[in-house]
Amino acid sequence: MHRKMTITLDEEVYEGLYRTVGKRRMSQFIEDLVRPHVLATSLDEGYRAMAADVAREAEAQEWCNGLAGDMANEAR
Repeated sequence: MHRKMTITLDEEVYEGLYRTVGKRRMSQFIEDLVRPHVLATSLDEGYRAMAADVAREAEAQEWCNGLAGDMANEAR
């Protein structure tokens, strides 16, 4: 569901937005910019993407295991 909203922009900003994305695409452009700042789902999606990166996860696991080993040696 969409809600209508009125916003005020500096004239130069509006003209630049109009030139860049066009009159019929401004709302979607602004929504795409604002969405990650107001919805927590972007973090969840980012964490899912990182977890799906097998090479990154293997490197992170290796780093964690090395750190745990260092801590075990430090305690002695």
